[in-house]
Amino acid sequence: MKYPAVIISFMKIPVLHGWDLTTAEARELQTRLALRVIRSKTGIRPKTIGGIDVSVSRFSRLGRAAVVVLSYPSMELIDVATAEAEIDFPYIPGLLSFREAPLIMKAFKKLNRKPDMIMVDGQGIAHPRRLGIASHLGLLLDITSIGCAKSRLIGAHGSLPPEKGTYVPLVDGDQIIGAAVRTKLAVNPLYISIGHKIDLAGSISYVLTCCRGFRLPEPTRLAHMAAGETLKSDKLVS
Repeated sequence: MKYPAVIISFMKIPVLHGWDLTTAEARELQTRLALRVIRSKTGIRPKTIGGIDVSVSRFSRLGRAAVVVLSYPSMELIDVATAEAEIDFPYIPGLLSFREAPLIMKAFKKLNRKPDMIMVDGQGIAHPRRLGIASHLGLLLDITSIGCAKSRLIGAHGSLPPEKGTYVPLVDGDQIIGAAVRTKLAVNPLYISIGHKIDLAGSISYVLTCCRGFRLPEPTRLAHMAAGETLKSDKLVS
């Protein structure tokens, strides 16, 4: 599927580190970078929110990263960028960003407009070393980010009422690392966590505000569609 022509924005993104790392080096880097994550709100009032997702073929190493940008709070789609390449880093729980982030960065650089905030299909600090892909991307892009995962990586939580908008803390040891959040009546919760430059309450609030009758908030829902090549170009508004 083709989208309207995208003008390369020549967006400058600082390089924090290289990607040619062993798994041991990647874990050590996560531990160091986690110390730089800001876990408090920074007063941002977003006018746009981005969504990020990656699809990887079951039959090859081909990956497709998608970044969408939506107006906030109206949730109108205003920009889409994608990038495709073979992914060499293996799938290892806890090291998703080293597999997917380089491709996401290529897609992000194609955007005409940098979003004020991003929601990422993955973990923020709800991660063994407190640096999931949402936190990692927040640091790489110097942007407010929220982890919006469909499944739990670590932590435990109590029972969750079936009503939309209810949530319970996600706890690892003596730390609250996120929340299980019901985004639609009687469906499985999403696991929301701080990415970067935001607190947990704000993360939950933005996710719920961005839901439009589906389990996933619109930014990650449309990014998922774009990564799977099912997002229709007529959704874009000028």
